[in-house]
Amino acid sequence: MAHMELREARVEDADAIATVAASSLDESYGHVVDADRIDALVDQWYGPDRMADLLSDDEVDWLVAEDDGEVVGFAQIGVLGTDPVVGEIHWLHVAPGARGEGIARQLLGQSQETLDDRGAAVLRGFVLAANETGTAFYEDHGFERAEDREVTVEDATYIELVYEKVLDGEAEPVVESVAGPDGDLVVNFGEGERGTDGLFYPVYRSRDRSDRYGWYCGNCESVDTAMDAMGRIECNDCGNRRKATRWDASYL
Repeated sequence: MAHMELREARVEDADAIATVAASSLDESYGHVVDADRIDALVDQWYGPDRMADLLSDDEVDWLVAEDDGEVVGFAQIGVLGTDPVVGEIHWLHVAPGARGEGIARQLLGQSQETLDDRGAAVLRGFVLAANETGTAFYEDHGFERAEDREVTVEDATYIELVYEKVLDGEAEPVVESVAGPDGDLVVNFGEGERGTDGLFYPVYRSRDRSDRYGWYCGNCESVDTAMDAMGRIECNDCGNRRKATRWDASYL
């Protein structure tokens, strides 16, 4: 890979990014997600209109790995304005034929540097449990398994693992009491999900965060929110909605 270059993505990279995503998803998840479903998801996630929006979104950064003029990998990353600030690696893909050359490691390193520069204290990555290579990749690079959760890919449910890595010192979550309908609740401002008008933060019934209540809308400061079986969150007061960037393709 003597002529391999890491750079910011350009609008004209959209088709190549979609091609890499399709081949990488098939290689990593083809044994648990059928080919038709992967093709449908790539069309929704990386279609021309969607890519035009994503590549112009100030909240999303794109890095591509280019070998002799050909895009062979990319990282889609962004920052959540939580406290501490979390840098999320939404996707990190390398084309199957280019794997084993250290491209993923370089993309991860550049992603970490970019997110660190943007103030992130914690890095967060995601991978389906069925992707043993992906889980080993995060663990080998200093990430710890922080959470297991269910995600829905159209009509099928899978387990997604959330990995985290502290960048600078001990990143303790910031919690704050808020009034609920039946007494005080606790909001964890160290976690969040991006919405159309502001972040959603998890809400608990006590400060030890052992009993989950729901979600707090960062746009209007309401706990009157709802989440359906697909993982979609909506504030019943202001209409803020979770803007999915990952498996919930039906909500894009």
